[in-house]
Amino acid sequence: MRVRLIALALPALLAACGPAPEAGKGAAAKPAATPAASAPAKPAADAQVERPSLKVTTLDGAAYDLAQQRGKWVIVNYWATWCGPCLQEMPELSALAAMRQHIAVIGLAYEETTPEELRAFLAKRPVAYPIAPIDVYDPPKDFGAPRGLPTTWLIAPDGKLVRKYTGPVTARMLEDDIAAFGGPKAGANAPADGAGKAG
Repeated sequence: MRVRLIALALPALLAACGPAPEAGKGAAAKPAATPAASAPAKPAADAQVERPSLKVTTLDGAAYDLAQQRGKWVIVNYWATWCGPCLQEMPELSALAAMRQHIAVIGLAYEETTPEELRAFLAKRPVAYPIAPIDVYDPPKDFGAPRGLPTTWLIAPDGKLVRKYTGPVTARMLEDDIAAFGGPKAGANAPADGAGKAG
């Protein structure tokens, strides 16, 4: 009997880890929380643009434009309040944003919630980088809808997308990849004038 119950439950468990539906196709379901490591070093199929554009409004009402971050390594992070792996990586992303002058982070809250609910959540789990709520039915065109959360992109100082990660990241992983793509080595604190630019 126990074996039969497991056999019946297994397809449902596997389906829960599948990709999220594309934006605009049916109801907006939560993308799966993804425990996987980083994706290959080339841009992913759902981010076709070599130099992606991102213009959003942050929770504090400020306009955020990815193009204005040129000269820095930018970490674009899709996350949600219900996503355990997202919450685990937030302190590391916050430390990078606070301690590394050559790194900027933007958090994109990918869930159906209100700005008030997000502010209340962040009051309990503050971060040192801006957060922007994202419309799950109309996500930023050059980044698309994530297939799982967290999903993170690494953008070089020249604006090129150099890596996409599906699943949680660590500060060490990001700094090692920045160094591998021509930026400062892990632990270095490059000046904010664009030192460590990728070619």
